[in-house]
Amino acid sequence: MRIKPLAAVPVVLAAALAAVPAHAESAKPPTVPVGTTAAWLVFDRQAGKFVATRNAHRKYRSASIVKIMIAIDYLERRKNVPAADAKLLRTMLRSSDDDAASTFWERGGQGKIIVRTARELGLADTTPPPASKPGFWGYVSLSAYDIVRTYRYLFDRADPKVRDLILGHLRKATPCGADGFDQTFGIPDAIPRPWAVKQGWSGFGTTPPSACKEAKAVGAPISWVAQRATGSGVPDYGRPVLHTTGLAGQGDRYVMAVLTAHPVGGTWSGSVKRITKLTRDLYRGVAG
Repeated sequence: MRIKPLAAVPVVLAAALAAVPAHAESAKPPTVPVGTTAAWLVFDRQAGKFVATRNAHRKYRSASIVKIMIAIDYLERRKNVPAADAKLLRTMLRSSDDDAASTFWERGGQGKIIVRTARELGLADTTPPPASKPGFWGYVSLSAYDIVRTYRYLFDRADPKVRDLILGHLRKATPCGADGFDQTFGIPDAIPRPWAVKQGWSGFGTTPPSACKEAKAVGAPISWVAQRATGSGVPDYGRPVLHTTGLAGQGDRYVMAVLTAHPVGGTWSGSVKRITKLTRDLYRGVAG
């Protein structure tokens, strides 16, 4: 599924692309709970403009959101996808499988994946993990702006085969992640279908607070969710993060990214409630 590589985005153009108008908020913005750091960006594809924004260029550690970029990089450098890799892509995108992500990460040259993707998609804030942690794909730094831009790239410039494969899997995201955590927070719980989602979470330990029926029977010895950010160069290190991103509304009208960092020691259930309420209030504000 190879397409012609995009040239590096000129500095002037990159600056223009990065400019998110401060007046994009079309309604009263959601209230962010004390102790929670939040950023969001919503692009209305029908109107062709941003309709809600907060801290759109603030960097967060990606957790599993980076799996979309890993998939784009993999697909655009190959004409054919072996059956075994197709299965890995399916579980990585639908169930956020960390083992699958690590496989592609190692094959693609780790941080080189992010360098290539940021250049080809014209991302403003996305950078590889710290040099001291090259294998930690979840320590990629990114912003709500770059996530929205990534989804828009799939619609506007990607090969249709790449777009349809990735978005097709995100439309069928499973209720449970491969590590046993419930990934229906944010968009799935807050917004009626149709939607397509890629979720991210990090810093909540290795054991889900409650059983998830669709959990993978046997997990990796160490999953991404167990890798706590512990060093400089990693946004919000030491704090649990929870992100919900994707498409919402008829005809995939809205491209949404809601990124959050929660208080140290914050519980999974409390964090889920906070991001889901933020997402619900944000969507009601833009969709009416």
